[in-house]
Amino acid sequence: MNSFNEFLAMGGYSMYVWPAYGIAFVVLLLNIVLPLMQRKQLIRDLALKWKQNKQ
Repeated sequence: MNSFNEFLAMGGYSMYVWPAYGIAFVVLLLNIVLPLMQRKQLIRDLALKWKQNKQ
């Protein structure tokens, strides 16, 4: 248990290390989510344009 607490403390730098991990995780998550959302919107837009041109 002591080694786990030492791991969490990161040698006294946990105040800097854990937020850095958090920010990195958020950036990686956004790099996955935002393109998926843009793709979905693009497909909607293209479908709408296709329907308008067909009429």
